[in-house]
Amino acid sequence: MSDFRYTRPSSFPPVIKNLIIINALVWVAQLFFDQQYDLSGKLGLWPIESDHFKPYQIATHMFAHASYIPGGGIMFWHILFNMLMLWMFGRILENVWGGKRFLFFYLACGVGSAIAHMTVQYFEFRPVAEAIEQAKQLGNLDLARAIDDRYAGYAIGASGAVMGVMVAFAFLFPNTELLLFFAIPVKAKWAILGYVALDLFGGINPSQGDNVAHFAHLGGAITGFIIVFIWNKSNRRTLY
Repeated sequence: MSDFRYTRPSSFPPVIKNLIIINALVWVAQLFFDQQYDLSGKLGLWPIESDHFKPYQIATHMFAHASYIPGGGIMFWHILFNMLMLWMFGRILENVWGGKRFLFFYLACGVGSAIAHMTVQYFEFRPVAEAIEQAKQLGNLDLARAIDDRYAGYAIGASGAVMGVMVAFAFLFPNTELLLFFAIPVKAKWAILGYVALDLFGGINPSQGDNVAHFAHLGGAITGFIIVFIWNKSNRRTLY
């Protein structure tokens, strides 16, 4: 006699729930302590050649989100969108993979996102880094610090890791219909591919005032695709 047990998929599996709670708590802490302790600046991912860069930021940046709009006002759309996408797509993956595998996947996508962003930032930040080094060689540490503070910037947000989750969902469930703008049915593979294409275009042709880390998104997407492809390479049917 076979022993078959049906496990009902959870609408709020434990890893997803805990990730959302952690992100929400960090966001609240940013609201209360940013002005006093510059919490976002400490958690955010700075260019690797900036004096503000710390190795732990490769992990911490994915748990912090923009908390204030420049000029005033609370920013909640950033964390709301990321956590909504994490719940929508991530809960399916966690139910399929289990908590441990999903958590590894999510964190790996976040690290891949950080590596892609730091690589691009390394080349973009080179002229600034050279100016900082020249100021240091002249013994003008205040100037070096001022240049670093003015031209260096940090990246925060779970978007890169979430992009990896979205790509994995599109890989495994490509023909699932999503409602674009809550009205237009689009298959997951086309919707997510379109989102990736927008990030690629935005990264190559950034508009003035664009503060989105497009290459961080792409790094998470590529990392997610590689991992899920390796895990699923024996099941070609999910590609179609």
